[in-house]
This record gives sequence, structure tokens and C-alpha cells, in this order.
Amino acid sequence: MSRSDDIALMAHLMRRAGFGADRDELERLVDQGYETTVEQLVDPPDSIPRADEEELLRYLPSLETGGPVADPGAANWLYQLVNTGRPLEEKMTLFWHHVFATGNSKIDNDNHLITQVAMFREHGMGNYRDLLIRIAQNPAMIYWLDNQENHKRAPNENWGRELLELFSLGVGHYTETDVFECARAFTGWTIAPKIPRQPNHRFSWSYEFRPEEHDYGEKTFLGRSGPFDGEDIIDIILEQPACPRFIVRHLYNFFVADEAQVPAWSITPPGDPAAIELLAQTFVESGFELKPVLRTLFLSDFFKQARFARVKSPVEVVVGTLRLTGDLSQPDPSLPAVSQQSAYMGQSLHNPPSVEGWQTGRDWINSGSVVNRINFVAQQVGNTELPGVQRIVERVAASNGSALSPEALVDQCVDLIGPLAVSDETRAELVAHAAGEGPVAVNGDGALSRRVGEMLALIAATPEYQFG
Repeated sequence: MSRSDDIALMAHLMRRAGFGADRDELERLVDQGYETTVEQLVDPPDSIPRADEEELLRYLPSLETGGPVADPGAANWLYQLVNTGRPLEEKMTLFWHHVFATGNSKIDNDNHLITQVAMFREHGMGNYRDLLIRIAQNPAMIYWLDNQENHKRAPNENWGRELLELFSLGVGHYTETDVFECARAFTGWTIAPKIPRQPNHRFSWSYEFRPEEHDYGEKTFLGRSGPFDGEDIIDIILEQPACPRFIVRHLYNFFVADEAQVPAWSITPPGDPAAIELLAQTFVESGFELKPVLRTLFLSDFFKQARFARVKSPVEVVVGTLRLTGDLSQPDPSLPAVSQQSAYMGQSLHNPPSVEGWQTGRDWINSGSVVNRINFVAQQVGNTELPGVQRIVERVAASNGSALSPEALVDQCVDLIGPLAVSDETRAELVAHAAGEGPVAVNGDGALSRRVGEMLALIAATPEYQFG
């Protein structure tokens, strides 16, 4: 492949396995090679750091304690997303937040969501069985799905139902009896008593197993019988062929190409059945380790060929734009306000609309959200005082002679903001706008900076930019 093809492929990888990258980073990654970059993303060495949360909290302590910030978790997480050196780790954290959707609308204590997200960050690329046990014992999830109300004399089916329907198997692969028996197995998995919040502060929840509340009786679940507990149930779930296919279809939908919405999966086959089977086989053969699946996915031809086959989620739009422009690279008082931008577009961090998570793909786009998406990106990329935008201007200036034609201005900006594959119609509209002022001097009175900012803002409004 040519150098430009290599950069386009690397940009695709970084949009999907992370939140995009500027041209300087793309060129560095191309120099080290695609396979090496995939390995670095999937299994980052200790020398590549996460965002410095201690520095963040020194400057903005309310993001840990609440105080004047109503929802500190979204701002805390946005800082991690923008500044991490491990983008796939944060992308997988976002993936699990969508699959194991838990909302502060009910929890009403964002610190517990911060703790849950930190658990996803630490273990989200590890073993799926271990992750299921961790989420079953996570206090925020226990409260979200009422398992603290699950007693041996009065089983509560909420956790058991969602474990089967949304977290492991999908509709059509279990019965109502299986839901009830699953609930019995998780009786006693609850939240420990804690000190009341007054007069000091809220104290954190913790997991507790209460044997006096657990049903030790015989259970029949998915064709197996025994005195099962929660871990036994999870092991039986992993034996079902539907389980690996369900999880890797989530991964395909998140990283490769938009699928039908999850409730329709029982009646709608996957877009690429061969890809799902390959990923599912890898998942089972690895003992349900996630890194081998991710490695297989990113190295596959079906991934490399799926460019611009997904609508970017609001979080991807916001974080990718901030990383491109270099904004919020340090703790900043504007962080809480900016952290709400994705919510205005339909994706509120720490507040999924239901236990099903978000409706994805083209459902991200409606008349209200698209205006917010375009306005946010245009304001960012049009701000020529931001370091990332300044760097784009510098690269445009360095790659041409004394003057830049309207066509060259458009092509340079489309390339450096992506590179994007824009349609002939889109390019013609952009060129027509640029031609209104004619050629632009590269070393003139500052017109280049202004016009590059304006062109980047226009590109942000194109359908091509909104796909990832």
C-alpha cells in the first residue's frame, strides 16, 4: 500500500480502537507498523500511562466529592477519555458501560458509578467470566437491578432476567423457569450495611454475601440440575453456544459496523455471520479471554474493509474532537460543562436510558442531536487558538507553495481532519464555498488560519465526518 493508504488504514484503526488521532500521531504509528500498533492497543506496556486522575482531583476536587458539581462522574470520565495513553482500554470501558448499562438516575450517587467504571477500566479487557462475577458483585449493579431485594423466601428476578437477556445469551435462549432458577442462585448477593451519610458524608457501598438469605436448594437451569449458586450459573451460561455469539456480536456492532438493535437480534441475523463465528470461536478457545478476540478483530480483513460503516456515538464525537484539537489536555474548570455535551447529543455518561443501554447506529441521528453534534465539532475545529487546530494550519502551510487554490484548501483540510472519504457532491459543495474567496496566501495576513478554521467547521457538518 502507499503511504496515504497506510495512514487511512491507521486512522480507521484509531477511530475504532480509540477516539481518533491527529496526523502527527498517525504518521508515528504507521512508522511502527499496523500489527505492532494493534498489539500496543490490546496489551499496552506499563510505560504507556492512563490519565493522571490524582492531578485532576488536585485541581478539581469536586469531581471526587460532588459538591457544586451535580454529576462528577461524567466529567471525571471525560478527562480520562481525552487524556489516556491507552485508548482501547477506555473504549472497552465505554463498551461495557453500554452492555452492563447502569444509571445514576436510580443509583443517585455518582461515586458508585465512578467505581464501576474504574472496574471496567481495570478488567474490561480481561476474562469475561471474571467480569460477569465482578459485575454481579458490584454494588451499583446490585442496586440498579434490585438484587438487594432478592431473598430466598421472595426471589427478585430483575438481575437474573437481565443477566440472561442482555448480559450473556439474548432473547430466545432461556425460559421463564431459567430466569426464576437463576434468581434463586443469586439470593444473598447483596450490599453490606453502611454508615448513614449524615453528618459527615456519603460512605461507599460494598458487596456482601449473606448465607442466611441464600437459597441452597436444588435448582434446574438450562437443562442442568444441582444446588447452584451464582458462579455455577455463570459457568453454565458460558457452556451455551449462544453466549460467545451474543458477546462478539456486541463487539462487532461496537467496533466494526452497525448492526440491528439488540432486541431484534433473535430474529435478525448478523450482517457478517462468518465474522461472528470466527470471533466466537476465538472467544471460546481462549477460555473467554477478551484480548485474543480484540486482536483477531482488529487484524481481520472484515475490520479493515469496514471503513465509515458506523455512525459515531456522541461520546466518540466529543472525545475524538477534543483529542484532535488538543482541548482539555489539562484539568480545566470547563470540564464539567463540556462533559454534558454528549448528553445533549443523546448519550449521557453514567446515565444510559435503560438497562438495554443506548440505541446505536442511525438512531444516534435525529433533528435535535445532529444540530448539537455539528455545532460542537464546528466550534472546536473552527477555533484556531486550540493547539491541534494550529498544528493543522501549520501542516497546510508547510505542504504548499505561496498560494493555495480552493480545491487544494479543501483537499488538505479533508485529509488532515481524517483523512475522510468524501463524496464528489460533498467535495463540490466545499470547493464552491472556498472559491468564494479565491486562492489563499500561505504566508499572508492570517487569512490562511481563518479559512482553514472555517473549512474544518464546514467539514464537521458533512455526513462523512459523522461516520466513523
